[in-house]
Amino acid sequence: MKCTRRGFLKLAGVGMAMLPLSQLGINLKPVQAYAAGMKIDGAREVISICPFCAVTCHYIAHVKDGKIVSTEGDPDYPVSEGALCAKGAAQLSMINSHHRLLKPLYRAPYSDHWEEKSWEWTLDRLARKIKDTRDRDFKRVNDKGQRVNRVESIFHLGCSIMDNEECAVVHQAARGLGLVHFDHQARI
Repeated sequence: MKCTRRGFLKLAGVGMAMLPLSQLGINLKPVQAYAAGMKIDGAREVISICPFCAVTCHYIAHVKDGKIVSTEGDPDYPVSEGALCAKGAAQLSMINSHHRLLKPLYRAPYSDHWEEKSWEWTLDRLARKIKDTRDRDFKRVNDKGQRVNRVESIFHLGCSIMDNEECAVVHQAARGLGLVHFDHQARI
């Protein structure tokens, strides 16, 4: 948008002329509240968790006809008391973005394009790759002949939004596979 100096002065003048109107008792807050209420009228409230950091703020998603039409911070959540950071406040635009991936994409080795795959195919392939790598690289004994039962070629990195209990379960699963290289950021 290009704004000339004359256009800027006109806008500034109109803005300055509107300031005294607020002193005459014109209050737009009820109109704004009514307009916001129209958007979520008839919507179902669902409490969800922001996925962006370890604080895991709760937010309220308003769902109407199977689509999220509004999000806002949850004032009952004791940590943030309804406040959201920039990423949490932008949740709605990220949820409804046309850039958001909804299906797994796979690029075959040496391929130059991505293919859409089903979740079933993706999870089966991941499980198969993990199992094959574990079976191929599993060490029962080390160079000294001591029993070690481990896999050193797989690394697991957990995310920061996992709580201590989730990390404990992942830790046990990683150990059950024989992994010795894993880390996570349990902060809550």
